[in-house]
Amino acid sequence: MDFLTTILNEKKQEVENLTAVQAVPTKQRASFYQTVKEQPEKMHVIGEIKRASPSKGAINEGVDILKQAQDYQQAGVSAISVLTDPVFFKGRINDLAAIAQVVDVPILCKDFIIDERQLDRAKKAGASIVLLIVAALSAKRLAELYQGAESRGLEVLVEVHDAAELEQAQAIGAKIIGVNNRNLKTFEVSLQTSVELAQPESPTVYISESGFKTGADVETVKQNYHGVLVGETLMRANDPAEKIRELQVSRA
Repeated sequence: MDFLTTILNEKKQEVENLTAVQAVPTKQRASFYQTVKEQPEKMHVIGEIKRASPSKGAINEGVDILKQAQDYQQAGVSAISVLTDPVFFKGRINDLAAIAQVVDVPILCKDFIIDERQLDRAKKAGASIVLLIVAALSAKRLAELYQGAESRGLEVLVEVHDAAELEQAQAIGAKIIGVNNRNLKTFEVSLQTSVELAQPESPTVYISESGFKTGADVETVKQNYHGVLVGETLMRANDPAEKIRELQVSRA
């Protein structure tokens, strides 16, 4: 099954009928990029709020999202990712809006963004970062949405999962690039993807996404990546804060 194609077909319909979101009070959040650059000695963790996934089904649908987000912040995450896709991940834009009011760290709107209207909605709901997935966009739309996000004052995590996509992300000048260890067509996960796409030190911040369960897993990518994005492991953890501290390995 090609999960990405299925999701994008659904997303096109969703975008045409986007529900309005009530604007939340604007908070000044630190730049995720600057936070990482100022603390290169540690692995930065982006903790994700993720109720479900297309491949795993329910992960933690009954989660108290506000407590989970506050636990993440207290444990020292550098950003919080909130899945807002309703059909495949059981997320809601209102989840992001609610979380934005109770935490101060940077917030990533995690969705399959294909239209400027989604950028406006993410901004209005309190996001300070948005995700753009190279595999989901033409080169033209990737560049347009990247510029559109930046013009709205949003940081952008540009997601790739092979060498060709990495080149595209670098070509548009992406400051933050995420290497997804999950193949978006099959949803199979391998940390080897990040190992193979490792880049030399540069001004770009590189994040390795998906598949991290232990500190030992993080050790495998720490030399070439500044942080990891972790969802399912934290959503299943009995003590998310303890797990975050385990994943915050030293890069020194």
